Formats: sequence, structure tokens, C-alpha cells
Amino acid sequence: MIKRALGISLVVSAQLLLSACGGGSAMFREDASHSGVSQMEGPVKLDRLAWKFSAPDKIYASPVVSGDTIYIGCKDGNLYALDLEKGHVKWKFKTEGNIEAAVAVHDDTIYVGSWDNYLYAIDADTHQMKWKFRTEGIVYSAPTVDAGTVYFGSKDNHLYAVDAETGHEIWKFNTKKSVYTSPAIAGDKVYVGSLGGEFYAINRKTGQEQWRFPSRSPIYSSASLSGTSVFFGSDNKYMYAVNTKTGQQIWKKKTAGKIFSSPAVYKRAVYFGSADTYVYAYDKKTGARHWEYKTNGSVYSSPVITAESIYVTSTDGNLYALNNENGALRWKYKVDDKLYSSPVIADGKVIFSSLGGEVFAVR
Repeated sequence: MIKRALGISLVVSAQLLLSACGGGSAMFREDASHSGVSQMEGPVKLDRLAWKFSAPDKIYASPVVSGDTIYIGCKDGNLYALDLEKGHVKWKFKTEGNIEAAVAVHDDTIYVGSWDNYLYAIDADTHQMKWKFRTEGIVYSAPTVDAGTVYFGSKDNHLYAVDAETGHEIWKFNTKKSVYTSPAIAGDKVYVGSLGGEFYAINRKTGQEQWRFPSRSPIYSSASLSGTSVFFGSDNKYMYAVNTKTGQQIWKKKTAGKIFSSPAVYKRAVYFGSADTYVYAYDKKTGARHWEYKTNGSVYSSPVITAESIYVTSTDGNLYALNNENGALRWKYKVDDKLYSSPVIADGKVIFSSLGGEVFAVR
């Protein structure tokens, strides 16, 4: 099924997906609000390939960096911990299903979902399982950790809130259809879209619905929050801006392709990719287009933003570095494979993975 193969996360998968954060946490889209803004600077000029790692199977997941370690899941069921400097395997942890979503790391614990229906908590020091939590469907949603709680979705049509330390369920919310997106958190709410086309705002403490917004088309794009606005894309080709307090639409803009890419928000713009081959920058308040950049393939990747550049991959096999002010190409790096996952920046490198199972670090 093509939507599975897209790492819809990256979404997503879509899992999107790849992120290095300051402090004790690292997760998909950089932080709990899924801003997509890196605290580290990537290369403005391309120098060289620093290293390449080859996994034994396909990789749909996006990488996450914590300290000197890169964490990435593989279709072979393993979570790989790679050395940031050299790219070699430090250790790996085996689950009984594909791992196709990004991990979250908090206080030396790694949280990762698997197609064996479990969310795992793994000790980053001992590499042993602390606990696992069973759902009734595959866990494709990248977990988000905030204030001692892990939030994630499942194909069993529920969003879960689980105690980060014990793995005990706090609450679950029925979304009626599968949740592939990664929950975004700000204030007292958690935000998530479902394959049923509904976008929900849920009280993070009680699990009670606050409002819902109908896109009427499957949502694979994880939301990004900025101020009183939440941004997300949909299978119907629209990017939406919705008021976080009322659930009312602020604006929507249509592209020529489905939007699996999770948006990034920096200063006055929202950045995202589309299956129509373009990377877009829209004004976050009005929805006016700032610029667009055409690649030669669909853009399912979720962009990562720095003070100067935007980094994003395309199915044309290129990692692109664009000027975030005007969309001008700074450089691109070509690999011999399709790229769906979302890049992450760490130690002056841009790290990204290919569908064929390779992880690259360029600088």
C-alpha cells in the first residue's frame, strides 16, 4: 500500500518524521509543539559525505539524535543506536515488528512504537527494556513526551496517554479511525489528526475532547503549533491553519498534490512539502505564499529549519538545502534511492535515511 510506503509520517513517517533537541529530550519535529526548528546550525555550504550506514532492510523511519547517538528504526524490527561521529552501530534493540516511526528520548529513556502493537520504553544506558505497553493495533505514530507523559496513537483508533516512568495508561481517546500522526502539545491540549479526516484538540490531563475540525480527508501530516494557531496538511491537498482556542479555520491553501509532510514554523512562515514536487513557504498569519521551490519528485519529508536554511528530502533522491528567506537553492546532495524520511541536524551534519536502508551524514 503506497501510503504505508511513504513513511506517512513522516510524517511523517512521516514519519517526517527526526530531530535533535536541547536539554534532556529529543523527538520527531524537534520538540513537543513540533516546531521543526533545530537549535543547531546545518551546513550552508556542502563539503562532503561524513559517513554512511547500511541497514539490512528498508528504513521508513526518520532519525532522532540525542547526545552523541542517532536512533533510527528499521523494517527488520530493530531499533539501531548509531555513533554520531562515525556512523557505526553502538547497539540495537529487537522488537517483533517493523519500526517505521521516529523515537522520542527523554531522561535517558527511549520510547519507540512497533508493528507488533507495542510501545517500548528502553533504557539508553543499559539498552534493556524498562516496560512495554500493548495496544490493539500497530504503533505507527511517533511518540511525544512532555511533563512525565508519553502521548502516541495506534492503528486501533485510539490516542494514548501513558505514564513515562511506569508505562501505566492514564487515558485513551477514541479517534474512530487510525492515528498515524505524532501528537503535538502546547498548553493544556494535545493535537492529533486521524485517517478519518478529523483533527482533534484533547485535554492533555483528562483525555476529554475540546474541539474537532473536519478536513474530510485522511490526515497523515503531524501538526505544528505556533501561538494560537495549529498547522497541518491533509490528503485533500490542503494546508490548514486553525485557531487552537476555538477550533475555527483561520485559512487554508490548496496545493496540486497530497500533503503528507508535517509543517515547520519559524518566525513568520510555515514551511512544508507536497506530493506535487514543491516545497512551500506560506505566511503563518494570512496564508499568503512567500515562495515555492520545485524539486523533481514528491516531497513527503518534513522540513527542518535553522536560522538560515531549510533542509528537506524528495523522492528524486536529493537532500535539499534552501535559503529559508527566499527559497533559493544553497546546495543539494544526491543518493541513488528515493527519500521519504525527514532530516535532522547535529554536530554540523545533516542526517537522513533512504528507503533502501541507508543512513547518511553530510556536512
